[in-house]
Amino acid sequence: MSTATFYHAGCPVCLGAEQMLANAIDSTKYTVENVHLGQQAERIAEAEALGVKSVPALVLNGEVFHINFGAAIADLKN
Repeated sequence: MSTATFYHAGCPVCLGAEQMLANAIDSTKYTVENVHLGQQAERIAEAEALGVKSVPALVLNGEVFHINFGAAIADLKN
């Protein structure tokens, strides 16, 4: 089974996207990992290395999908 990683910052935009993804992704094909970068700041570098520029973003099979604009990765570093 593949992993779909959802990076977010906990803002209303992110939480709405998280709910939509939870309902849309086929749980027989993907395990969804939710990463709250506001609470898991040590994973910001990981997200950047994968190509995440802003959150919410979904990384699926190595591809980054920026869903909407909630916060820039640079803003989460401060």
